[in-house]
Amino acid sequence: MEYFKSQKAYNRCFRELWKKWRSYGKVAGRITLKNASDEERRAISGITGKMFFEKDIRFTFLEFEQGLQETRFAPVDIKIVLEEYFGKELVTRQGEKKEQQKQKEHFLESIYEYFQKKIGTEAAVLKWISEMISSKKYGYQLIMREYEKEPKQARILAYHAGNALEKLEEIRNVQCALPLAVFAAEVSDNPHYFDRGTTAGTFLVHGICYERKRQLPENAYQWRELLEQEGIVPDNISSLVHVYGLKMKKEGNWHPAYEAFCEEGEPYVVTMENLKGITEVRPLSKKVYIVENEMVFSYLIENLQRKNYTLLCTSGQLRFAAQKLIGMILKSGSDIYYSGDIDPDGIGIADRLWQKYGNRIHLWRMEPKDYEKSISGEAISETGVIKLERIVHPQLLKTAEYIREKRRSGYQENILKELLTDMEPENPVPNGGQS
Repeated sequence: MEYFKSQKAYNRCFRELWKKWRSYGKVAGRITLKNASDEERRAISGITGKMFFEKDIRFTFLEFEQGLQETRFAPVDIKIVLEEYFGKELVTRQGEKKEQQKQKEHFLESIYEYFQKKIGTEAAVLKWISEMISSKKYGYQLIMREYEKEPKQARILAYHAGNALEKLEEIRNVQCALPLAVFAAEVSDNPHYFDRGTTAGTFLVHGICYERKRQLPENAYQWRELLEQEGIVPDNISSLVHVYGLKMKKEGNWHPAYEAFCEEGEPYVVTMENLKGITEVRPLSKKVYIVENEMVFSYLIENLQRKNYTLLCTSGQLRFAAQKLIGMILKSGSDIYYSGDIDPDGIGIADRLWQKYGNRIHLWRMEPKDYEKSISGEAISETGVIKLERIVHPQLLKTAEYIREKRRSGYQENILKELLTDMEPENPVPNGGQS
């Protein structure tokens, strides 16, 4: 080793020998040194006994090793020489992967032992960790990815998620609801630690879904529903919907505030906080209209000269408050007429709404002829075009074809008069309403 380190001409050669051993775990493979210097040619030739005249010199690992056995250093263990040369243990890539896997398993086993000592052998978190180790599912890939980034932080993540899972047991036993921010702060000192989309939030959901033997939530609605079933209440203020003409019952009585809004013919905002304890709703008409855009909502209210209709505004994607109200409206016996922007996102919302609630959701002004009237100059991206491939509703499929051809967005603001006409008293059945 001292001899070779003193001869710089062997430096590239030894790096290649190291790589070959890492790959094969033995003396094997062919080595190429490109644009070799005269010193490198002479040095390699002195070991292998081969003469090199080309710019690129080639020889096998075996030729080099056999040449070493003819030197004054013989007998030589090339692996030991390489380890001494580079100052570290020579492990094959396969061996390294096995060692890394062993360390990962030891990491999870140490988490298991931590909770076993802290909580006891019957803890729910122990069953979750045990299943992660054996099946490599239920959050295994996520925690391993974090472990590879920073083992210490991954350990903290596992501790917090495990403690949170156990705390959920306490919440269920006392049958109380706890705000998500308060729950997260009590477990981790960070009120946003388990927010939707965070690594910790996602990992905890894996644990809950394993314990409950259910699929992971696919959207914000299902995520909120999952947490609420566990006694955790996400933010109840930002989830809201604008409403006109809808009465609500609480504790057996019609809520006086919403009664007053209906009497005065004024719109109001409903949040998830407002919906606590609401058991029943009563629209002012058998047909309930829903629009996506706030400006459209305001326009219709200002221009309709009667009070006996019900109109909702979702402000884009349907948040939990809107979805909860929609379910209660359908339960009341009313049908819903939904109108959104005629672009990939807009018809995607309409399509998902129909898939969830069926033919009691009528599509309102979202046909190809309505698209022609609503079309704007705004181009649709390739990503938007791809979204159109997910549409299922037969009528929306036809509209999607038009959108693919034109590649421009259609907006509700461009068909305001048509929407208004549909809602006027002389038009009890909306034009263009499709189940």
